Amino acid sequence: MGGLFGAVSKNDIVMDLFFGTDYHSHLGTKTGGMCVFGENGFSRAIHSIENGAFRNKFEREIGEMKGSMGIGSISDGEPQPLTAYSQRGHYAVGTVGRINNKEQLVRELLNNGCNQFMAMSGGQINNTELVASLISTGRTIAEGIRTAQKKIDGSCTMLVLTPDGLYAARDKFGRTPLIIGQKEDGYCVASESFSFINIGYKKIREVGPGEIVLITPELIETVGEAQEEMRICTFLWTYFGYPTAVYEGENVEKARHRNGALLAEKDGDLDVDYVAGVPDSGVAHALGYANKSGIPYARPLIKYTPTWPRSFMPQNQKARNLIAKMKLVPVFEIIHDKKFVLVDDSIVRGTQLSETVTYLHENGAKEIHVRSACPPIMYGCKYLNFSRSVSEMDLIARRVICELENLSPEEVTGELVAEYASSKTQKHADMVERIREKLNFNSLRYQDLEDTLEAIGIDRCKLCTYCWNGKE
Repeated sequence: MGGLFGAVSKNDIVMDLFFGTDYHSHLGTKTGGMCVFGENGFSRAIHSIENGAFRNKFEREIGEMKGSMGIGSISDGEPQPLTAYSQRGHYAVGTVGRINNKEQLVRELLNNGCNQFMAMSGGQINNTELVASLISTGRTIAEGIRTAQKKIDGSCTMLVLTPDGLYAARDKFGRTPLIIGQKEDGYCVASESFSFINIGYKKIREVGPGEIVLITPELIETVGEAQEEMRICTFLWTYFGYPTAVYEGENVEKARHRNGALLAEKDGDLDVDYVAGVPDSGVAHALGYANKSGIPYARPLIKYTPTWPRSFMPQNQKARNLIAKMKLVPVFEIIHDKKFVLVDDSIVRGTQLSETVTYLHENGAKEIHVRSACPPIMYGCKYLNFSRSVSEMDLIARRVICELENLSPEEVTGELVAEYASSKTQKHADMVERIREKLNFNSLRYQDLEDTLEAIGIDRCKLCTYCWNGKE
């Protein structure tokens, strides 16, 4: 996914930028970057964070960089932020999102006078460079940002750093958040609201869907009006968001507790010894389940975080599965001869969860009843790449539909998927049972979509549910 942080001040902002950006590290594992503007112009650094934390990679830069304005990026994709020079002047850009019509936009720009794009090592064009090129087509920076918002199919939230101030623009449907904070000598803007608490900023407001604001040390000015329609990603509350984050007024941790409680209500009296959460993203859901059901919460598996802070750093799926297992250390005294409700945030491919359950059985667990805190995932995300799926056949729910219907992936229609997505149909029950058999669970139940949305607590019309029901 990725995260952005920016700050402007009457004083030096390098330390604020460093810590604020670092607090977005849960959103990406490929590259991190910082760019500041000061008396000597722009100064930028980008490092790989695939095999080391952001804060360790930028220790030298925080002693060398100086400036009163800056932007930082944590990315699961291209290196950024980038600097550009055009008729609009010199500026730096950081982005979060996904561009589905990249080839079309590149051809259009090349045909209209853009001479070249730099190819990255994999042969692809950097999305952030493409966004910078779109911005440069406007008569002003604000007009160029609006052009990019209109032309991009997908989503793109961006920070644009100029000598005149920092432009913050949320994607046109607000699929990703952008929050403004303030302290005595300036302002910050961030993907995650909690990222600026410990560096002295207080939240003042969220940037609206499609809104463009210009931030200077003295003021915040809206230079592009927000639109009313919003489709913020529901998975922010289910998985992506950090527990302390707040989006649209709703805290992630509290939403997950409510979600788990709703799961427990539907289960009724279940004969188990403990409730457990798959570390870490299933823990809050599991606590909500335990508190509502009265079943004790326990930790049969403890994550070894000193050397394995994330479970999916390698790009290779086999390596990710191995690391997921290496991270979890069993507590034999809790596991032996006990029955568990095991709550996870979601089931995407199912591979890691199946191996976790097998691991518990191998270490003495008697029964494992799995609960997913959201419905079966039916579609790969078109906006944020949350599942990292290159094909919908990577999703276990879609593979099972093909098996049950004896159809090829191309023959599966949206109408058929809708039948399986509805928790009230026999097809849904058949799909869940087949998944349970494949993954070797004692029982399996998914959260209903209505309960997922109820747990979040904001207007349901503002939430994107595409990955579950194909509705944007």
